[in-house]
Amino acid sequence: MTVTANERLGLAPTDPRPAAETQPAADRTETNPLFGDQKMKLGLFGTNCSYGLIMSHAPSSFEITWEHTKEIAQRADRLGFDVLVPVARWKGFGGSTNFNGNCFETYTWAAGVAEATERIAVAATSHLPTMHPIVAAKQATTVDRISGGRFALNMVMGWVPPEMEMFGSEQREHDERYAYGQEWLDFVNRLWTEQGTFGIHSKYFDAELLEAYPKPHQGPRPALINAGNSPSGIEFSARNVDFNFASLDTLENIKGYTTKLKAKAREEYQREIHAMTYGLVVCRDTEEEAKRAFQQVVDEGDWGAAGNVIKIAGSGASQSFDHAVKEMQERFIAGWGGYPIVGTPEQVAEELGKLNEAGMEGMIFGLIDFNEELKYFGEKVMPLLKQAGLRH
Repeated sequence: MTVTANERLGLAPTDPRPAAETQPAADRTETNPLFGDQKMKLGLFGTNCSYGLIMSHAPSSFEITWEHTKEIAQRADRLGFDVLVPVARWKGFGGSTNFNGNCFETYTWAAGVAEATERIAVAATSHLPTMHPIVAAKQATTVDRISGGRFALNMVMGWVPPEMEMFGSEQREHDERYAYGQEWLDFVNRLWTEQGTFGIHSKYFDAELLEAYPKPHQGPRPALINAGNSPSGIEFSARNVDFNFASLDTLENIKGYTTKLKAKAREEYQREIHAMTYGLVVCRDTEEEAKRAFQQVVDEGDWGAAGNVIKIAGSGASQSFDHAVKEMQERFIAGWGGYPIVGTPEQVAEELGKLNEAGMEGMIFGLIDFNEELKYFGEKVMPLLKQAGLRH
């Protein structure tokens, strides 16, 4: 007769638990704004890291203090923005700014922001090789409970070798990182959903007597995000996640990308996926002022940090940025390789509409000065988006 590990320890196969611990409390379509009915969703990107999305000494009041971070989050929340997505960084990129080197860890950042806000979705960005699935699942559940079902997990396979080396391990080959990521996510999903105790025996994980309570607040699981745009990244996203984030250079390429992505998810995995983009928004009263502000970011750019980023992106560490390395160096300085929108409030609203028509259902963006420019965006751009039917 086989004696299970649970029996040896005197544990029942499934211990009785209060319903609140064993079941999600609510449907995520009712709690998480990412699943809401805004035609063009809006979010902020990188408010947890120094310099945000600009590798530049251009003037800005943006700083990495908790008070400033919370003020930005609460302003975005009041304006009706849909999501806040942080950048996961363990090491800066050097140069004269040490770009992104001064930053808040994203799970604990998300917990604090969740408590400080009321409606907006709050993401944690997680480099999967640096976070064990048991810890990640528990932390995600905790933030989801704090937020009342507004949490999202942005999964990164780990593309910066110097950061991976800080953890004492070498970077895996690109496609193998996605194979590891799939097992990692399967592990986390079981912890979020499975009752009782269970074991996992796979290539990368071997564990017994696993359990996790409580379950996340939102069901069937928290929202999942991935920004992989390589063939392996697209495959992973189509199979697993709710939102794929991508940056491409033209509206034509965006249309082709979003069409392919959504068709793959629907035809190969019988599921729906949403596409969103990211970039820098520079909005001023006149087009000339906006272009001048954008150019100042470039002119005062930290080319040392940008060179380090471009070197990593072009080394094979990431294939998501291959298209950008040679042709769009300015986009790294002004927007972390994202899609730039520069112009008047009318032009910004129009460009967001064009992105939406091309298949992008939202945009998370950076601003030169998050807190001050967010006020302007709320006053000048949000009413135009409502008039255009992109927001309500």
